[in-house]
Amino acid sequence: MLTGTGTATAHYHHYVTHSWRQVLPHFKRIENLDAIAELVAPYDMVALQEVDTGSLRSGYINQSRYLANHSGMPFWCHQSNRKVGTVAYAGNGFLSKFEPRSVEDHRLPGIIPGRGTLLIRYGQGESRLDVAVVHLALGKRARRQQLMFLTRELADSKNLIVMGDLNTPADSPGLLEFRQALGLVAPTVGLASFPSWQPQRAIDHILVSHSLVCRKSEVLDVTYSDHCPVVLEVELPPGLELLPATRSVISVEAR
Repeated sequence: MLTGTGTATAHYHHYVTHSWRQVLPHFKRIENLDAIAELVAPYDMVALQEVDTGSLRSGYINQSRYLANHSGMPFWCHQSNRKVGTVAYAGNGFLSKFEPRSVEDHRLPGIIPGRGTLLIRYGQGESRLDVAVVHLALGKRARRQQLMFLTRELADSKNLIVMGDLNTPADSPGLLEFRQALGLVAPTVGLASFPSWQPQRAIDHILVSHSLVCRKSEVLDVTYSDHCPVVLEVELPPGLELLPATRSVISVEAR
């Protein structure tokens, strides 16, 4: 799981001194994307937050597609959530070596628009696996609304993985209530991932259903963005067979 727009951040003052990189293209962005592609290549599924889907600042490159092509991931999809003219298109992305049955685009509630969830479904029936790529709001009130919305939308998922920048600790009251409602454990609880140059806050999480067996969880010590990547190894539900991906999805169904 990665968050960022292809821009490395190594100090808080870079939010000011490097702010121009959020609106204008620069050569370091491609160099950083190539490093990210190499990093994620060994993994089976990758969630992306705040990736640009093709605007001025990215040189009109869809970063989800770029990372998929350069990491050898045959399946990718993206969700554009926040557009600032033609300057910046921020959104969620997902890369996979396996073919999902369907992909859904869900818009999250909030006073300030621009948050969303990608819901990727693998298989059918009792062994179905659902993967939700989520980027929640900074504000507690908006985040609570979004978690209530997701609780309703994901209520029928028996084997569920929720991953993304949740902007709150896994044991905070709102997220704890969400986990209890959906029967989710937090193998990444307490794993600090922000800021990447001196991780102090555990706000990026991979939450999984009790029905799934979790193995190794860790935060990778890299500074390709202001968040460190979070990694989790999960066993597939019994009876679920993942097929190698043969296609890409550019647009997804809006809900």
